[in-house]
Amino acid sequence: MSASAEMPYFIKPSLNLDAEAKKAAYEQAVVAIDANLGGETDRILKMATINSVLKTYLPYYYWAGFYVVKNGRLSVGPYQGTLGCLHIEFGRGVCGKAAREQKTQLVGNVHALAQGSEHIACDPNSASEIVVPVFDGKGELIAVYDVDSTQINSFDALDQFYLEKIMERHFRQEALD
Repeated sequence: MSASAEMPYFIKPSLNLDAEAKKAAYEQAVVAIDANLGGETDRILKMATINSVLKTYLPYYYWAGFYVVKNGRLSVGPYQGTLGCLHIEFGRGVCGKAAREQKTQLVGNVHALAQGSEHIACDPNSASEIVVPVFDGKGELIAVYDVDSTQINSFDALDQFYLEKIMERHFRQEALD
């Protein structure tokens, strides 16, 4: 199946927020995530809930989902949006780079990257992206959290701060509780 540039009828185009509105939306989302996941230990339930809440509160999220580490590569996990890539090799695309380097990746314009190696165009409507590595309580990489927007420069240090905080709280600390 090939990707189409036509936006699906059930997906809204992204709407960027200014810094103040973005911070307020994240603060509300964090409260909702914490309220729903308090005491939860199932990773899949946590991933699905985080996707749902963040995509609800942040209108510039076009595609949001987890790629889990499985058999030496990333495999699509819980997500919301159009069809995601099924498997991604470490080092390939923005997700693979985040997994290999174990560092958050912020990309203001994915179309400026080399397609197929630096960026994998699962959906041509995506214009900017953030990918956050997700670690377990032992510090091992278990997934990456990938968010795309249809707008250029949707993601910044504020997104990085909140997403890293959410992933830390709900995955890295799971073995510490």
